[in-house]
Amino acid sequence: MTGKAILRFAKISPAKLREVASLIRDKEVNRSLVVLQFTNKKGAGILEKVLKSAVANILHKESSVDEQSLFVKEVKIDEGSRWKRIRFHARGGASVIQKKTSHITVVVEGRKIKVKESKKNKQSKDKGKDKHGAKS
Repeated sequence: MTGKAILRFAKISPAKLREVASLIRDKEVNRSLVVLQFTNKKGAGILEKVLKSAVANILHKESSVDEQSLFVKEVKIDEGSRWKRIRFHARGGASVIQKKTSHITVVVEGRKIKVKESKKNKQSKDKGKDKHGAKS
């Protein structure tokens, strides 16, 4: 089962986010959260929130998924639109400043928990059957 979270128009450049994203790609979720918590970059805090959202999405969608078995399947950083600003210079000149934004997609995958039946439940189901599984 997979859970997905998307953040659009994050106010940070994609190059800065890709550095941090490479730290958590293809790792367990708990380990990734610890790495992001102690990474001293702006992108780490943003990615941490998106990763927590993806985990919450998968746990809400599928209650049979174990939180300990989750891992980061995919982290995709795309370039968003750019905000254009003008900076004025001497003698009537000007230049354009482009403030970059990013789109972040985090996909988390987990394995289902196999629920073991207790012996009492198993015996009560088999109570009306003989040795060969036929009902008496």
